[in-house]
Amino acid sequence: MRLAYSIKEGKVSGSLIMGKIGSYARQNSLAKALSELGKIKKTIFILDYLSDEDFRRKIQIGLNKGEAMSALARAIFFGKYGMLHEKDIQGQLQRATALSIIINAITLWNTIYLPKIVEKLKEKEDVNEDFLKHVSPLGWEHINFIGQYNFDDNSDYDLVDNMRPLKVI
Repeated sequence: MRLAYSIKEGKVSGSLIMGKIGSYARQNSLAKALSELGKIKKTIFILDYLSDEDFRRKIQIGLNKGEAMSALARAIFFGKYGMLHEKDIQGQLQRATALSIIINAITLWNTIYLPKIVEKLKEKEDVNEDFLKHVSPLGWEHINFIGQYNFDDNSDYDLVDNMRPLKVI
């Protein structure tokens, strides 16, 4: 009860609680009670998952988004097989941050260009609107990862009005 009250009042952090419980003996009654509570929550989750098709679908959608993001990260970070070889934490953080920035840039680029591509496709053929909700901005097949890149800080490039022409095949 004291633990529940402390959590509810925000008097203690989750990491502190886990550290304290981890330092107790295995036969601790609080640790046993929390373990049993966790088993109950897990059982309820599994029963909900098995009985509710919409719940399963939502979970699958979330998993697919996570997998798409991971696949894009692997495609970008192919040089060292997705492994950080820097010995210091600062170097690892810089590499991870750079990867995150590149993923965000690709996602932004695709998000800006996807409506334009749909417009172009609608000019040529019928587009089923129901399929559009399944299109993700995490695709990268159109991106050259091993090319030469030029970043011009002096350019006054407006992404909305000054977009590159589309290459619709």
